[in-house]
Amino acid sequence: MTEGLPVPSAGLAGISSLTMDPECSQLLPALCAVLADPRQPMADDTCLEKLLDWFKTITEAGSSLLLLQENPCLVELLCHMLKPQDLSSRVLSFSLRLTGVLAAQEDCFQYLQQGELLPKLFGEAGPLGGAAWTSPAVRSGWIQGLRSLAQHPSALHFLAHCGAVDTIFSLQEDSSLFVASAAGQLLVHILGLSMQGPAGGPPSLQAGDWPACAQKIVGHIEESLRATATPQITQALNVLTTTFGHYHDPWTQVLWVQLSPLVAGLLEKDPVPAAHSLVDLLLSVARCAGRYRGRLHDGGHAPPLQGGLRGAPVPEPGPPGAAAAPAPAPLPLASGAPAGGRSDPAAAVRGLSKAGLRHGAPPLHAPAGLRAGPAGGPRFPGGAVGRDRPPRAGDAGVRCPSGVSQEPRLQPHALLCLLQVLKKAFQATFRWLLSSPKTPGCWDLDPHALLFLRDLLPVLQKRLCSPCWEVRDSSLEFLTQMARHWGGQAGFRHALLASEVPKLTEQLLRDPESYVRASAVTAMGQLSSQGLCFPPAGPEHHGGQQKSLLVELLHILSTDSEGFPRRAVMQVFTQWLRDSHADVAGDTEQFVAGVLQVASQDLDWEVRAQGLELALVFLEQTLGQPRSHCPHAVTPPVEAPVGPLAQALQPLCRVRLFDFAFRALFDCDRPVAQKSCDLLLFLRAKTASSSGLQESRSSPDVASVEAALQRWQAGDQAQPLGDLEPEVVLAVLRSLDLEGLRGALAESSDHVEKSPQSLLQDMLATVGVLGENEADCY
Repeated sequence: MTEGLPVPSAGLAGISSLTMDPECSQLLPALCAVLADPRQPMADDTCLEKLLDWFKTITEAGSSLLLLQENPCLVELLCHMLKPQDLSSRVLSFSLRLTGVLAAQEDCFQYLQQGELLPKLFGEAGPLGGAAWTSPAVRSGWIQGLRSLAQHPSALHFLAHCGAVDTIFSLQEDSSLFVASAAGQLLVHILGLSMQGPAGGPPSLQAGDWPACAQKIVGHIEESLRATATPQITQALNVLTTTFGHYHDPWTQVLWVQLSPLVAGLLEKDPVPAAHSLVDLLLSVARCAGRYRGRLHDGGHAPPLQGGLRGAPVPEPGPPGAAAAPAPAPLPLASGAPAGGRSDPAAAVRGLSKAGLRHGAPPLHAPAGLRAGPAGGPRFPGGAVGRDRPPRAGDAGVRCPSGVSQEPRLQPHALLCLLQVLKKAFQATFRWLLSSPKTPGCWDLDPHALLFLRDLLPVLQKRLCSPCWEVRDSSLEFLTQMARHWGGQAGFRHALLASEVPKLTEQLLRDPESYVRASAVTAMGQLSSQGLCFPPAGPEHHGGQQKSLLVELLHILSTDSEGFPRRAVMQVFTQWLRDSHADVAGDTEQFVAGVLQVASQDLDWEVRAQGLELALVFLEQTLGQPRSHCPHAVTPPVEAPVGPLAQALQPLCRVRLFDFAFRALFDCDRPVAQKSCDLLLFLRAKTASSSGLQESRSSPDVASVEAALQRWQAGDQAQPLGDLEPEVVLAVLRSLDLEGLRGALAESSDHVEKSPQSLLQDMLATVGVLGENEADCY
């Protein structure tokens, strides 16, 4: 045990004496020793993620303090991270996240505080000043650790005095877009936690009496809204959008009244800065207003969320496509409000729609469903049509989200039943439409089904505007199913394009809930593939709206802090490439190069693996021969002369496909490395007969690439390969023992027997701590 940290008391009444299996407890000290040793290669982030998930499961079921009491090697591992040494960025990131998971319980937080461990890990004296801080993985782990830790009043006091909030402010401008986005999400969480009130009581509705953390965050937002730089304004607007999307208590009304004059000031600028983010904020405020109105009869004492934006009344916006006014229109007042009174945020959205956001944002029309609706209910894991959602971290069964009123209008089990009824209704509707009789010689829906569809779409519009994220998510999946089956039929296309459904779906790409954003990405990808995103444009604007969707999806892939939307974007892009989508076919090389560049830097291994799938599709299309369905099947050699083969490989070199694939070959996540191995084996089998290129083995370029790959394998992947010639690529391919690497990658059996003991054994066997017979391998 490290000096300064007392041994936890042995007697904790009422708690089981064991927090994990005895076999795992015996293996854990050896694993902690391996993690703490910078000389030991711990190269598989998948295992570290599983290990962290296991610790989360243990702490959710019992005491974190008891876990440390029975396994002091965990504290020794965390304390070892404080020593000046050449630490692995992956292990340091894991340790920061583990510390946050343990300190989420207040008694364990107090114990870790006694030895000054938390300030040394998360304060100014921690990794912030070290070389490890240059790694985005460490900065991301720092943020995620604080996100887990910030669950109780002691954590708030710690955050207010250790300088962490100022660091989070600076990380909003981080060079890694994922880190920057996660920093903004963390600010929202800290603000919501601060406003839960002392000892669970109601928070003060006087902004001057708010806790120190809350005042500091709000002050930073105000300063950013007054800034002249658009990125600072965008950061502040995004934080506010997420805040109003997640929290709907009276303090949000006070926050809006305080900040709305600054928001109104942005609308008066020419051009309007951060126009898209401004629209997203007003839509989020409008949804929040609808939820709050539903609880006013319960005796709420805060002013309604209608307040804040002032202006002179203007006519209601015309139909979609109406010409924008020649000058910025003043913000409209809420219906019935006197001149100079407070206005409805939804009316502000309508005003923006009337003005057309002439300085960069498309016209936007907020349907009634965005301005009203039932009170926000509890959050559920799941709620999707056709597939189950994994539960979010911290979601235990059915409960109210942090910051939402604990007095829902419906009991949780009743709301769950209604959600199930909605899902069943969607499924029954879909099956009924599938079974509707077809007119002979026509693939379109029959007249009765089309009449039903015209009545169904307005209902679907309301569901897409529901305050309940599970309803929005299930509605998007239902829309995707319908578009996939009937997107090519004239009747369906006419009815859908005459509705607001495509426009609402596009707006949900910026939903506060990551599951909804992912489903919106899938739905928009399907609609776009069939030309159903927007009403048909004139010849002079052909493809203009479609191109804007491609840009928006690339933005999500580059900036979204959650993995689900980014994975959905990669799946859509891969399908677009397979289907020769119009925007992809226009400049396929530029599209593939851009997507691979972003995907290669993603922190989510599933995004990187999907990037390899997209690369494989491009490789097949370029070389003109699809691979076998079996990933390990050997494709017969292709009889191709050297010249044409080298020419065929040029596009693969231009999009930097091999830089991505070779880097993925040594990826710290086993599934990514396996997929890269399959891709390179497929390419090598296709080019096996081109023996004339073997003469390039002695080239200096080949030696340089092989040396770079050796550095990558050792963990130093900072230097890219640069431009490669086909002859060099093929020579390097033949020098690699891809079969041996594939066999080594297949040796872990944790994916077969998913037990903690198997995981620990596999991690120890990887570095040779366990003998061959002790590892659960095959």
